[in-house]
Amino acid sequence: MKRFMALLATGATVLGVTVLASPPASAATGCKVEYTVASQWQGGFQGGVKVTNLGDSVSGWQLKFTLPDSGQKVVQGWNASWSQSGSTVTAAPVDWNRTLATGGSTDLGFVGSFTGSNPQPTNFTLNGVACTGSVGGGGDDDDPPTTGNGTPVEVNGQLRVCGVNLCNQYNRPIQLRGMSTHGLQWFSQCYNNASLDALANDWKADLLRTAMYVQEDGYETDPAGFTNRVNSLVDMAEARGMYALIDFHTLTPGDPNYNLSRAKTFFASVAARNAAKKNVIYEIANEPNGVSWAGIKSYAEQVIPVIRAADADAIVIVGTRGWSSLGVSDGSNESEIINNPVNATNIMYAFHFYAASHKDNYRSTVSRAASSLPLFVSEFGTVSATGGGALDRSSTTAWLDLLDQLKISYANWTYSDANESSAAFKPGTCDGGDYSSSGVLTESGALLKARISTPDNFPVG
Repeated sequence: MKRFMALLATGATVLGVTVLASPPASAATGCKVEYTVASQWQGGFQGGVKVTNLGDSVSGWQLKFTLPDSGQKVVQGWNASWSQSGSTVTAAPVDWNRTLATGGSTDLGFVGSFTGSNPQPTNFTLNGVACTGSVGGGGDDDDPPTTGNGTPVEVNGQLRVCGVNLCNQYNRPIQLRGMSTHGLQWFSQCYNNASLDALANDWKADLLRTAMYVQEDGYETDPAGFTNRVNSLVDMAEARGMYALIDFHTLTPGDPNYNLSRAKTFFASVAARNAAKKNVIYEIANEPNGVSWAGIKSYAEQVIPVIRAADADAIVIVGTRGWSSLGVSDGSNESEIINNPVNATNIMYAFHFYAASHKDNYRSTVSRAASSLPLFVSEFGTVSATGGGALDRSSTTAWLDLLDQLKISYANWTYSDANESSAAFKPGTCDGGDYSSSGVLTESGALLKARISTPDNFPVG
């Protein structure tokens, strides 16, 4: 039990179950089952079951297992039809994985809740045949997850949403860690070959978020020029193996519907131009404010089809109420989204925070919401919500630890030399060529570089 909980703390556990048993009919049934816990939070977890058929082809299969704690429940699942009776969970196939050929496999996943402890499931059966073998302890269970070598895009490829997680081309949950630009109209000199080389190679970032303001002397003043600049940064990120998050940075006015026509024009252009790329993520409204969730949802359901018409695969991030606080800053919470989600697939919901201003009640909301919604922290700061004031190291650390635990991706504000304490660089840095040494980093920049540059260990198997 201690070993299992220690593995949970690192974000993954695997138990190997090999079945070589006689079937109830003429086919010889055998399978290998790998159970993983991708992430765990207070009262909830995400589990995955990879089923590999080692025997003759099977069709119309049923996988059953037992959740040993009576408080454990399957809340939602994917890639199968899930049901639960008491402590017995049943996963039945959907159309596309109904048949498992010899050597074929399928990945199933679910979000579960629990009270008390969260021990591993037992008694796996396939088509009523007991999965004999070792469950936990010894064998493949002791092997660490296989991780890939290469740039973030080389390893992970085209991303997608699976359950509440951001997943890579191997259908494994991952976390991207990176930085956000400041407004391109003010700090364009900060984004060049030297700074992006430093971000990719020295900071070892996975992600560059490009903040293209719409107002504030931004896109509306020169649509073609700003679109070209965004596309150039997408290419520069791609050349360095980083993901590129295109941020339609609406702030004032806060109702994104004010910019609906501009958004359609912009996203039609960048989606068509970048559709073949695997590194692009679209953020369609930065921080909606002074607008209802219904208004945000309406905007999203008009803009997303424009993107999908050109790029059917890319992740789309939808801003949330109250400056992308899931409504907390407006006195609401995630329930309005859970009860009325955006009618689209492969989307995530934005959450923004500033560590000195947004603390325990915001963290509690994220912990709770992560069991039901795919979240992406597309912007956060280490200081107050004004972008200034002293760095709050303890709150920032608590936030980053939580995001790591939940595998929630993030981009820090900002990779710039703005004269504000949220900036990663001291003023004047962007006039030179050094973006990594301790002498050019602010206190915030040093903290973020230390966190981002630790190994990603992206799973590939």
